[in-house]
Amino acid sequence: MKKLLFVTLFTLCASLSAFAQNPNTDSPATHVVREYIRFGYFSYTDLLRNSPGYDIAQKKIADLRKVYEKELKRNEEQFSKQFAEYVEGQQTFPENILLKRQKELQQLMEQSMHFKQEAKQLLQASEEEVMAPLYKKLDDAIYKVGMERGYAYILNTDNKAYPFINGDQGEDVSAYIIDALK
Repeated sequence: MKKLLFVTLFTLCASLSAFAQNPNTDSPATHVVREYIRFGYFSYTDLLRNSPGYDIAQKKIADLRKVYEKELKRNEEQFSKQFAEYVEGQQTFPENILLKRQKELQQLMEQSMHFKQEAKQLLQASEEEVMAPLYKKLDDAIYKVGMERGYAYILNTDNKAYPFINGDQGEDVSAYIIDALK
């Protein structure tokens, strides 16, 4: 057993030494990796934007955003009007009315800030809800292409995460995913 282990270790060291002296030759391990590990790559953002239904989803989100923006503008106009009335009557109001108006302005401002925050969260949740079916469909198409083409993995090239991909070892799978989406 010790002899077998020693011979295996010696052979491995000899192979590594030979490879280190001439790295341009393929070692058996390099040959196996080049032959069997295949991967794909694509831009998730580009494919999502070109997916069927993307424009409709974006229109829904834009329409909802307009509704919230309209309500925010109405709140701002209401606050501006009450603030102008407060400033106008500041010299003539008795102190108790002045304090009451200050309190009303404070409440209105707090309500407006709360609504802004709530609107932002609701818009984000609505966007996630509207986009979820598109993400699911795209993810399913990616999975299907990966399995059909026998890839070990598929990379998303967005955000310049992979500044170099060797085209001999990887393959742009965008066209395959587009076909799978149809």
